[in-house]
Amino acid sequence: MEGFSRRIGRIGRRRLALYVTLVLLLALYLSPLWSGFTTSLKTAVTFATTSPLTPPPPDGFTVEPWYEAWGRMRFAMINSVFFVIPATVLSAFLGSLAAYGLTKIDWRGQIGILLLFLAGVFIPYQSVLVPLRQFWSAVDLASLLAFAPALAARADLLELAITHTAYGIPICTILFRGYYLTIDDEIIEAAKIDGASTIRIYRRIVLPLSKPMFAVTLIYQFTNIWNDLLFALVLVTTSRNFVATQALNELQGAMVGQYNLQMAGAFIVAMPTLIIYVVFGRQFARGLGGESG
Repeated sequence: MEGFSRRIGRIGRRRLALYVTLVLLLALYLSPLWSGFTTSLKTAVTFATTSPLTPPPPDGFTVEPWYEAWGRMRFAMINSVFFVIPATVLSAFLGSLAAYGLTKIDWRGQIGILLLFLAGVFIPYQSVLVPLRQFWSAVDLASLLAFAPALAARADLLELAITHTAYGIPICTILFRGYYLTIDDEIIEAAKIDGASTIRIYRRIVLPLSKPMFAVTLIYQFTNIWNDLLFALVLVTTSRNFVATQALNELQGAMVGQYNLQMAGAFIVAMPTLIIYVVFGRQFARGLGGESG
């Protein structure tokens, strides 16, 4: 009996040690977020006189940085929505189509095309900035859209949307291809025997089974495109077309850092991606787990 009690005691101590370790790791992970949040609620004087991890005292608490950050960033947030959603949906859909053609349709040259998609995944943004700027300068999208002044004024955002769509297709294709390899080929063969065309098979069978992976690719692409600053700095040339990350970059003071304002702006910019993860989190987990349907 005493031996059993000692064993239970050892198990209890191990579990307690595990819980303490997990709590410490969680605190370590969340401390930067907590520091940024508390900073966003402090006045400039309070921030300068207190630790970043310390909550603001009653006389140093303010939500003014949030109001100011939103006032200065709201139009940029709308601009980001204007180009991020189309680029996210298009890159995911085109990646799905390409992956379907690379997995469920037999044709010569598949391996070579697949290698091109793999190469596209590993091309860094920095290596294409100069040719990308030269390409869009040669295209002169604003002039091509002169018949529609409203669209011409947003040419920078259209360029961003097209660029991110093209850049996102390779990774979406690779993700979908891995997912489609788990779909039983007998289903496809049965549909072919019944006389279904290639497009009909995709639309009626493959596409409905792709919902979990669409959740994965949409979340992945939305997060990457929304948080991108590099392409925006190169392609967006007018302040009226600034996107969220550019507006956040503009919040830093010229002479004195307004850290409370910048932290409030950072949380505002992060809010859409957080909402996306909360809303589609279950589908995201199913897609990563390789579940179909």
